[in-house]
Amino acid sequence: MKKFLTILVVLITLFGLAQFIRPDLSNPPVTMDVLVPDSVKAVLKKGCYDCHSNQTDLKWFDKITPANFLVANHIADARRVLNFSHWDSLNASAQKSMLFWGVHDIRNKEMPLDSYLTLHRSARMNEHDLSVLQNYLTAITLPSPTPFTAIDVYKPLDNVKPEWNGIHFIQGFENWEVVGITERFDNASLRVIYGNDVAVQAIHENKINPWPDGTVFAKAAYKQQVDSSDDITLGSFIQVEFMIKDSKQYASTLGWGFGRWRGTDLKPYGTNAFFTEECVTCHRPLKNSDYTFTLPLKHPDGAPFTTKLIGESVSTKNRTMSITFADSSVASWSQRADPRWFGGRIADSLISVVSIKK
Repeated sequence: MKKFLTILVVLITLFGLAQFIRPDLSNPPVTMDVLVPDSVKAVLKKGCYDCHSNQTDLKWFDKITPANFLVANHIADARRVLNFSHWDSLNASAQKSMLFWGVHDIRNKEMPLDSYLTLHRSARMNEHDLSVLQNYLTAITLPSPTPFTAIDVYKPLDNVKPEWNGIHFIQGFENWEVVGITERFDNASLRVIYGNDVAVQAIHENKINPWPDGTVFAKAAYKQQVDSSDDITLGSFIQVEFMIKDSKQYASTLGWGFGRWRGTDLKPYGTNAFFTEECVTCHRPLKNSDYTFTLPLKHPDGAPFTTKLIGESVSTKNRTMSITFADSSVASWSQRADPRWFGGRIADSLISVVSIKK
C-alpha cells in the first residue's frame, strides 16, 4: 500500500507540473467574419467555430495537459483548411464552395468529428441545422441569365501529358455511352458522365456495387449557359475527369485511379500527392456505392444510348433534363436532387425518347 501511495503521489505531482506546460493556443484577431444571415451563422457557430475560426471557446477539459496539445493541433489543422474568421482571404466563389463543402461533410457525418462530439455534444448537427444551411445555399444560387458568347468546345488533342500519378489521358471517351448527367447549381456547371464498355455491361447486368475491374468513367464538365427563360444548356468546356477501377493497382486510393485534365489545352490538374488526397477525401464517404457518385441513367428497355452526345439541357421551369444525340434523337428525364451530392441535380424517371426527322 505504501508503494502504491508513493507512485500515486508521484503521478499526481507530475500531472500537476505538466499543467505548466501548455501549447500555444490563442485566438488571433478576426479580419472578417463570415457574411451570412444570423440564422445561418448560429448553425456555423454551433458546429464549426470552435475549430474553424479564431473564436474558439475551450471547455475546462480542453485545457488540461496533455489533452490541450491534441486540441491545439486539431484546431491548427482545421484553421488551415477553413477559417471563418478570415473570410476575406477567399473570393466569393471560394466562399460559396466552402459552405457547400461543409454541408457535404455534415450530410455524410464527416463533420463535426465523432471524436469531438464525444465530449462536445452541443456541437452535434440535427436535421433542422442542416436544412437552414441547405435552404440558404439553394436561395443564393438561383440561375441568372448569362450572355451567350462563343463557346470553347472540347476538341481531341494529340500528345496530352499524363497526370501526376502516371495515368494517361484516354482518347475517344466522348464516343462512349452516356451513363449519367448532372446539373451542378453549386458551381454553375453541367456534367456528362460517359462509361466504357465494361461500365455499360455492368449497368445492364446490374452489377455496379462494386463496379468490376476495368470500369472507366469519364466525367466532362461544362459551364452553364442560362437564357431569359432560365433554361440551361452546355457552355464552354471546363475539364474532364477519369475514374479507372483496378482494385489491386489502385488499392491505396479506394480501388480507383483518378485523373483530371482542365481547359481546351487539356492540362493535367495534379502537381503533387495532394491531388489524389483531394480525390480520395471527396469519394471516401461513398463506401456504400463503391466510392462513386454516379447513378446510371434509366434507359428504355433494349434501347441503350450509344450514339454521340451533341447537347444537354435543363428546363428549370419543368424540372426536366434532356440529351440530344447525333442521330437526332432527344431523350428527356424528370429531375431530382442528387442524393450523393448537395448542390447537384440528376436525371430521374425517363419521360420520352423522340426521334427528330429532318
